[in-house]
Amino acid sequence: MHTCPVLDWEAAWHAALYGPSGFFARGEKPSSHFRTSPLVGPELAEALLTLLSRVDACLGFPPVVDFVDVGAGGGELAFAVRSLASGSLASRLRVTAVELGPPVELPGVEWATSIPSCVGLLVGHEWLDSVPCPVVTGPSADPWIERWWPSLEDGSMAEVGAPRDAAWAAAVASVRGAALAIDYGHLESSRRFTLTGYREGRQVEPVFDGSCDVTAHVAFDSCAEAAGGDWVLVSQRDALRALGVVGAAAGSGWDWLESAARAGRVAELRDPAGLGGFGWLLHGCGVAVADLMPALPPWRPDPAGFPVEE
Repeated sequence: MHTCPVLDWEAAWHAALYGPSGFFARGEKPSSHFRTSPLVGPELAEALLTLLSRVDACLGFPPVVDFVDVGAGGGELAFAVRSLASGSLASRLRVTAVELGPPVELPGVEWATSIPSCVGLLVGHEWLDSVPCPVVTGPSADPWIERWWPSLEDGSMAEVGAPRDAAWAAAVASVRGAALAIDYGHLESSRRFTLTGYREGRQVEPVFDGSCDVTAHVAFDSCAEAAGGDWVLVSQRDALRALGVVGAAAGSGWDWLESAARAGRVAELRDPAGLGGFGWLLHGCGVAVADLMPALPPWRPDPAGFPVEE
């Protein structure tokens, strides 16, 4: 892959995804190209509803409580949350899906092209990995690289995470309650160039012609520091268990079949070599993180690289 000026990389990446003939702008949905946690089953939405219920209680049960899904794709997660909500929360819940591409008609889901103010829970599920970044080749005097990628070797390439830091900080600033980023990523100790593409279930060479999704790992440590406040970074595997998403085959007949199917879905969501290896960056926004999530081991990136996307 040949090098280009820094601004050209970011502009080309943005056009490839969000320009007039961009991958997402023309209506492509992630579900057509790779498997994500909302597509596995309802369990992720169940976990997020548990988290939202804790946020709701900490906020004193406001008359309207928000669930904002940023980078919503086809709205699968937003619709699942809306469908599974029950009791008092369901009667007060406002679900907003934020997406630049064409919206999908889903009962109970409002669509927006920019992040609204949120009193409740904002979730960026595999959103930040699609925020375009500049790309540089070492050595580089870029301030972000000097702070967050100081070991960049001569001739090596790197994604500059500053636009993601700004996007996440702005999103967190719009929230009273909690903000959660769920994604694949890396830390300063494990930085590596990860720009890649996905098309029809396969990892492909990233090209900027709108024919594939273009994505790269999220620098969770820099995003966390940019947004500031009270935050924690844990694995999806640990977070789901802490939020009550467990499953084991039990019973007999149809009950056994249903519980076995759930156990299989939970195992996929918690697989440390796959979706379970995703990071969950949770910020409390006027709410203490300790009131939302118990103490868990800190997230560590999988050194093997990208989680498998099918």
